[in-house]
Order: sequence, then C-alpha cells, then structure tokens
Amino acid sequence: MEGQDGKQEPHLVLAHKIFLLTHPDVEDIDKVRLRDEVVSTVQSLDMDSLYESLASDSLIERDQGLLDEMRKRNEEEIKKLDEKIVDAEENLGESEVREAHLAKSLFYIQIGCKEKALEQLKLTESKTVAVGQKMDLVFYTLQLGFFYLDFDLISKSIDKAKNLFEEGGDWERKNRLKVYEGLYCMSTRNFKKAANLFLDSISTFTTYELFPYDTFIFYTVLTSIISLDRVSLKQKVVDAPEILAVIGKVPYLSEFLNSLYQCQYKSFFSAFSGLTEQIKLDRYLQPHFRFYMREVRTVIYSQFLESYKSVTMEAMATAFGVTVDFIDLELSRFIAAGKLHCKIDKVAGVLETNRPDAKNALYQATIKQGDFLLNRIQKLSRVIDL
Repeated sequence: MEGQDGKQEPHLVLAHKIFLLTHPDVEDIDKVRLRDEVVSTVQSLDMDSLYESLASDSLIERDQGLLDEMRKRNEEEIKKLDEKIVDAEENLGESEVREAHLAKSLFYIQIGCKEKALEQLKLTESKTVAVGQKMDLVFYTLQLGFFYLDFDLISKSIDKAKNLFEEGGDWERKNRLKVYEGLYCMSTRNFKKAANLFLDSISTFTTYELFPYDTFIFYTVLTSIISLDRVSLKQKVVDAPEILAVIGKVPYLSEFLNSLYQCQYKSFFSAFSGLTEQIKLDRYLQPHFRFYMREVRTVIYSQFLESYKSVTMEAMATAFGVTVDFIDLELSRFIAAGKLHCKIDKVAGVLETNRPDAKNALYQATIKQGDFLLNRIQKLSRVIDL
C-alpha cells in the first residue's frame, strides 16, 4: 500500500476524490469526471465493499454484474493466498511464511476490507521479528487509518510506532513517522504541534505515499502561520530554502506568507481569499475551515494593532482594503471572544489597544486566587465551628 517512486498511495488519492464527490462546492460537471475516475479506480482494485457502499449512498450507479465479478475475483485471489500460506508453513522457512501472510494483508488493504486487513496485519506482526519490518506494518495501518479517517486507529498506531522506536529503528522511518503524526495533529486541530513536526521533516521528507511535496509545503506554511511568532516564522519558513524552492507551485501561497510577514495587509487579504477554496476542498483541513479562518484573522489583526496605542478605524480599513463597517463588525466579534486586546470608541471612530502586561496579569491572577482561597478558608472555619 506504500506509494512507489515518489507517487501518492492510490487509496488516498481515491479517498480525496470520494470526498470531492460529496462536497457541495464542487461543480456538477467536475463531479461527473470524478465519478468516472472513482468507479475506474474501485474497479481496478476490486474494492467490492466500497463499491457497494458508494452505490448505497447514491454516489455511483450500481452495476450488480460488475459487483459480482469483483467478489468472485476476490474470493479466488484469497483462496490462492491461503494456499500459498499453507505451502509456506509446510515446505518453507519462517521468512517465507511471513511474506505469505503479508501478501494476504496487503490484498485485504487493496480491496478495502478494513477489519480483515487489521486482523491479518496483526497475524503478520506475530510472524515478524525485525523492528523495521514491524514499523512497516504500522505504516500500512496508518495509511488504512487515513483512508477511513479513523483517528482512534491512527492515534494508537502512532503510539505503537513510538514504542517500537525505543527498541531500535532507523532514522528514515522515524522521519516518516513525524509526517504521519503531523498530518494526524493537523487533522485533529493541533496546529502548533503539526507545524513543529512538519518543520522538522522539511529537509528529510520522503513520505510521498501520503501526499506530494508541494502539498506538504502547503500544510507546513498554513500551520506555521498561526503557530509561530514573527522571528521563528522568518527563520524557519520565510527564509527556508526548501520552502522557497516549492512555494511558487502552490497558487497564492507565496503572497499569503510574504504579505503577512511584510505587513502588506491588502495583499494578504487578496491572497487569503484565493487560498480559502483550496483549504475548503482539502480532505484534512475542511472540517477546521471556519476555525482556521478565525485564527488567521486573529494573527493578522493582532500584528497590525501591535504597532499602535490607538488608530482610527478608517486607517485600519484602508490598510486592509475593506470598509469601516466590515472592520467594525470583525473586530467587535474578536474583542468579545477575548481574541484581541483593544476597545472600540465608536463615537470617535478610534481603536485603543490595551495589551496585557505579563506582570500585571500575574498580579491580578494572584489576587484572584488569594480571594478564592480566603473564601474557602472562611467556609471551612464555619463548618469546624459547627
């Protein structure tokens, strides 16, 4: 199930196409093409269970003859694989027995039988001694988890891989695991950890089975922008040669990153609107679309306001290329949510920043905790007096 020669794993390509097929923002004419591609891939891989599921959801038209043919071919292939396992156990060595079991595991993964694949992978693991080979089995399980977006399976597999690395393991597999874990963190909205893992893997990226390198850079930049401070962003992202070599291949991404760092807010909003479509149509980012949009706007508004003690609403609206009413509505939401430290003087049309002082915040927290403790002591004393 591993991508060969730098190519993305076919099952994950298929999963993304199925996601687009169900997406309301994808044009009907594109869905016709996607439907044909999905049926072609499912048929070539003999994924009978998935075919039946897609037909039941009315995503593709059901062809009972085709479904029966796929089932028949799968039954014949499983029978052959079972015969090879028996032959290996009776006539060959332990290595050949393991290879026969692995072949059956990979076949179940190919045809999309999740439960049987996991069961067979477990059986294959019991025949495996080398840590590296056990790690490869974990990677197969992780790919299966990402195909079905089974985050519980992914989380357990990542923990299992880390435990295996304590026994040994090469750096190439360790670096690959960082990308898998980064993708898991991004998919579960832990953008800060995802950014750190992706940045650690930039110069050693070999995980082409998950996604192409330009997609990896896309994820790295997006997660870094809302996770890193300006100094770290400059060092690790803006000036990173690996990112500079690829960033131009992703539409709007270079403008998005550089306009943020160079404080070109009007250009930033223009690039940001161009990127929203890509984020919305990404299988891993789409569930966090609204959250990510809020976080990016928090970063850019905070950066602008950091330079001022007070600034007119009109000046800020001009800098961002939007109307005063839009800025007023936007900022009022972020201020109410505690995301921005400023207040709006509606009469004067001015924004006044009130950035919290770290020492003052600590003093206020200490006073608050002290009051809480005194109240608890008084309540306790009343109970003791009784």
